[in-house]
Amino acid sequence: MNPNSERAAEVAFLPIVCTASFYVLPLNWQSNISIQFIPQISAYLALGLWVYYNVECVAKLGLQAYKIPGGIKWGTLTGIILGSFNAFLILYIVPALGGNILLLRDTPHAQIPYWVMMPWFILCIACAVELNFRGFLLGRLVSYWTTTLQARHLSPKRPQKFWVLYPLLLSALTFSFDPFMVATFGSLHWIAVWDGLIWGWMWIRMTNLYAVMTAHAIEVIILYLAVRTALL
Repeated sequence: MNPNSERAAEVAFLPIVCTASFYVLPLNWQSNISIQFIPQISAYLALGLWVYYNVECVAKLGLQAYKIPGGIKWGTLTGIILGSFNAFLILYIVPALGGNILLLRDTPHAQIPYWVMMPWFILCIACAVELNFRGFLLGRLVSYWTTTLQARHLSPKRPQKFWVLYPLLLSALTFSFDPFMVATFGSLHWIAVWDGLIWGWMWIRMTNLYAVMTAHAIEVIILYLAVRTALL
C-alpha cells in the first residue's frame, strides 16, 4: 500500500452524524450524560477503525517527533493570544451584553481540584480533544475532499485552497456543538467555533498536531486561571 494514500477517510462522518442526531432526540434523552458522550466515543471508535486500515498514521495525523519544537513554539504563541482574547471576552464582553458567566462555577472543570487541573488534566484533555477533532476529524475530512471527491470529479470547481474551507467549517461546528460541550458551557459554547477554526487552520497550514495541542492547552490554562480568579 502506498504510504501517501489513505483509506476509510469517510469514517470521519460517523461522529458528525452522531452529533447532528443528538439534537433530534427528546430533551430528556439529551440531558443524559451517557448519551452526551456518544459522539465523542464514536469518534474514537472511528479513529481506531481508520488506523486499522491505514499505514503511516503518525505522519497523517501530524505527530512526527521532529515537529515537536515548532509545534510548541507556534502553539504557545497562538494559545497566549487566543486565551487572552477569550478571557477578556468571557469576563467583560459577555456580562456587558447580558450573558450569564456564573454557570462556569458549576462546570465539571470547576469542581475538579486545582492541583489536578493545573496543568495535568488540562494537558490530557487538550491532547485527546485535538487528536479527535483536528488530527482525525479535520484531517480525514480534508483527505476526503481533496482525494476522494476529486477522484470522482465531484469536488467544487474552486481552487483547493478555497474548498478546504468546507471541512474546516464542518469540523469547527462539530467541535462547538459537541453535546457535552453545549451541556457544560451553555451559550458560551459558541466560543469554540472560532477556536476550532483557528486550530483547524493551524493544522491545515502546518500538519502539526503538537501545535494545536499546545495552543489548546495554553489557552485553556489561561482561561481556567482567569475565570477561577474572577469567579471562584
